[in-house]
Amino acid sequence: MSFDFLTTAANSPYTGGSYGRRLKAWRPSNLGPQKSVTSSLPALRSRSRDLVRNDPIAASAVRCWTNSTVGHGITPRGTHSDLWAAWAEVADTGGSSFDSLTVAAVKALLESGEVFARIRPRKLSDGLPVPMQIELLESEFVPSLDADTYSGLPDGNIIRSGIEFDRIGRRVAYWMYRTHPGDYPNQAGAWAGNLFRIPADSVLHLYEPTRPGAIRGVPVLSPVIAKLRTLGDFDDAVLTRQQLANLFAAFITQPAPTPGADPIAGMPVQIGNNGAAEVGLEPGVVHTLLPGESVEFSEPPDAGATYHEFMRDQMLMVAAGVGVPYELLLGDTKDLSDRAMRMTLGNFYRRVEQIIWTVLVPRFLNPIRAAWAKAAFLGGQIATEQEMLAASKCIWSPQAQPKMHPTQDIQAAALEVQAGFRSVGSVIAQNGDDPDAVAQERAADLVRDKTLVAPAGRQP
Repeated sequence: MSFDFLTTAANSPYTGGSYGRRLKAWRPSNLGPQKSVTSSLPALRSRSRDLVRNDPIAASAVRCWTNSTVGHGITPRGTHSDLWAAWAEVADTGGSSFDSLTVAAVKALLESGEVFARIRPRKLSDGLPVPMQIELLESEFVPSLDADTYSGLPDGNIIRSGIEFDRIGRRVAYWMYRTHPGDYPNQAGAWAGNLFRIPADSVLHLYEPTRPGAIRGVPVLSPVIAKLRTLGDFDDAVLTRQQLANLFAAFITQPAPTPGADPIAGMPVQIGNNGAAEVGLEPGVVHTLLPGESVEFSEPPDAGATYHEFMRDQMLMVAAGVGVPYELLLGDTKDLSDRAMRMTLGNFYRRVEQIIWTVLVPRFLNPIRAAWAKAAFLGGQIATEQEMLAASKCIWSPQAQPKMHPTQDIQAAALEVQAGFRSVGSVIAQNGDDPDAVAQERAADLVRDKTLVAPAGRQP
């Protein structure tokens, strides 16, 4: 069945679907979820990184997202907590901790749209608490390669955007460069002979799908890349204009004198070393001009009366595009009430929780926890397979978001517990703490208080 798309669109009951005079030049791309990303990903990625390096607004957006999502770390609550804590100190192949690894992964997710991580088994002789580490790899390690046949590709499998899928659409492998193509291009080189097939069970791919079927991610700055670039150029132009405004000058005009003679006394005009008349402007100095002379001051341009209002409106749109409240992005809380701030931050923190529980936990944290438990079992740190299965399950406790009114928030939580609407453990977990650990600490406090020696004449 065929039909004339433009004719149908012209008769569309939706204005946005018509091709009348207003919208006839608007012909957006109709690429699928894979091609729409991979065709633009290199440019989006490089431009996003450039903005984060050089644009303060872009850097603030990534920083706000990272701080709110990870904070100082996301803690697991599960069995073998001491073993996990020991391993977490050396989890990264670069020598940093698991918390630092998570922060770096989230920052790469925001800045580049995605990040890959390899699970690296280690030898027992390496002396690690658990013989495994995690290696983060930037997006460029997996090229945008599409192939139905390729050297080393199993029959029936296909490669899309560097990811290998089997006949029923499951990810089975990733094709990666050995080194970053931007650091060592001669070693990474072209695809042929330089890509290695890495099984999918040892690779993590952290990204947020923008459409059903999308297999690669885009930076969080994607909707505002062009606007931030244009605003940066505009602001630089205003700054340059203000620099010119500082070049304040005065010009003295004289009637045309006899060549080489003073117009009043008939004496030659005194000329300085630089060829200009020796009349200068100094603080607190008043010059007496000769008869017939006048002074004209320059009128340098200013930033304009609407500059602040214009830039604020633009920053509001940028904040909406990156999903960060304007007040957090710019640190501008002028004329903002507590009620409005609470509503604004509440919506933002819901989005943060969405990223944590739908992207970060299932695509990054849970797979790492399962691989850690398996490595501990194979390395002998966990004795039985049942213990391994139990250790692979945990509850992640993100850092608590800052409270707008600590006293009121705590009182509200206490009332919820008293009314039976929630448990004490849920309140503790919401604060980013482990309820079991808090209970043990409180029990230890009671024991310590009872064993303290009371002052003379008083009971403990």
